[in-house]
Amino acid sequence: MCSETDEMGRGSVRLVRLAQQPSRVAEDVRAALASLGRGSNVVGGVALVGASPVDGRPVEAVVVMPKGILIVIGVDLPDPALKLEAPLGGPWKADGWPLVHGDTSINPATDALSLSAACTHKIADVAPGAGPIGTIIAVGPYVETVDQPAADLAGSVRVLYPTATTMLAATVSLATAPRPRSVQQARELIAALAPDAPPMPEEMLLGEGFSAYSDDEPTVIRENPLVAIAPTVPVQHPGKAKRPAKPAVPPIKPVQAAPPVQPVQQAVAAKPAPPARQTPPPAAAPTEPSSKKSHQSKTVKWLPVAAIGLLIVLLVAAISVASGGDDTASTQTPPPPTPATSPPPPSSSAVENIQFTSRASAADQKCASHAYGDVQSSLQQTSCAGVKRASFASSIDGRAAAVTIAVVEFPNTEQATAFKAAADTPGGGGILDLATETNQWQGDVPVFEGAAYQSSLDGKSVRLVQVVWVPGPSTADDPGLVRGAKAALELPVNG
Repeated sequence: MCSETDEMGRGSVRLVRLAQQPSRVAEDVRAALASLGRGSNVVGGVALVGASPVDGRPVEAVVVMPKGILIVIGVDLPDPALKLEAPLGGPWKADGWPLVHGDTSINPATDALSLSAACTHKIADVAPGAGPIGTIIAVGPYVETVDQPAADLAGSVRVLYPTATTMLAATVSLATAPRPRSVQQARELIAALAPDAPPMPEEMLLGEGFSAYSDDEPTVIRENPLVAIAPTVPVQHPGKAKRPAKPAVPPIKPVQAAPPVQPVQQAVAAKPAPPARQTPPPAAAPTEPSSKKSHQSKTVKWLPVAAIGLLIVLLVAAISVASGGDDTASTQTPPPPTPATSPPPPSSSAVENIQFTSRASAADQKCASHAYGDVQSSLQQTSCAGVKRASFASSIDGRAAAVTIAVVEFPNTEQATAFKAAADTPGGGGILDLATETNQWQGDVPVFEGAAYQSSLDGKSVRLVQVVWVPGPSTADDPGLVRGAKAALELPVNG
């Protein structure tokens, strides 16, 4: 098996041709891969074109990228199509006509998905922890629009006609590791998947976006200082040495024990000077020692009793203060409101007598990666300022419904208006549901097929709303769903 490396410019995906690709759409796949380059979302990679990771069965490409791995498999359709309906687990339709592939296949991609699963297991075996592994089913000879269900788009498989735009969008949504893999990891993975691939210098792989350091090196650097500091913390005890209550404890011990009373008497008797200086009687000098000793003895005898009494008074006062503080705090803290008077939770809203309960909400700037169809293409060609998405559970006319909302922000009104026109076109795609992507639905997961649709333009932002019954089926002109979609135009969406 021969190999050939194509130079595609600095930062572009480097193509390594290993064998003839098996499908007619292969040329389009190569052209689309060559278009992937350094940008705001993608940083290079190595595309092993015609690789055979499993049992000598070639695929269009295995793309080893800094933040993910893509398995690209081509599927040839009988004819070009304007619209392809391509559910992964159901029959496909091209311009409304069903497509079959073989006697036992559910759809033309059945064999491709089986090969993809085998490749995924192989990669997981040779490179444990390799990061996200996505699959691209490249269809051809030409398809203008591919419609995938939202539940499929939330997974790791994309069905698309390979162009620079669609391949970029798929890569952004599938190659999502938090850190790039190292040069050494890339070399080991490429060698395992394509032993005949030529060796690649470190400078070349660094230029494709791979890291010069292994993933475990930053972990060691972060942990070492903590390991060195930890033993010194319990030795010093800086907080305990400064507590004011500790010095008062030792004087109590001599008072409680009978034997130590004599040292206390000696200590007190050794201080007769202050009373003598206050009352000096010159005429009673011979009797002074006797009366003074008697007075001092009485003082010393009463001292332990007085100290104990004072200690008891202080303890009683401290307990009283503590009890009073607790009582005060308890009287000042209002009791929790009863369920009857508690305000509704902030995640619940009512608009036009329709209750909406929040299931998920988030905001970011990766607009195109959350979209599909023509809406995704439109976002890839414009400068989206950000997107807020929210999912709500609802009840309309006593029937459970699901609502998905996307609010897309743009730098100016002109771009927002053009985007709304693209989104309002029937069959033009839309924005993926957040709760479906993040598995936050409770119970049945809604399928946004046949959803009632509404949109609105507010300056530089466009709001898109879809509402379906749970469970379905749903129709776009259902009066209850349409009423729910119009009400959702007024719902607050917090990212």
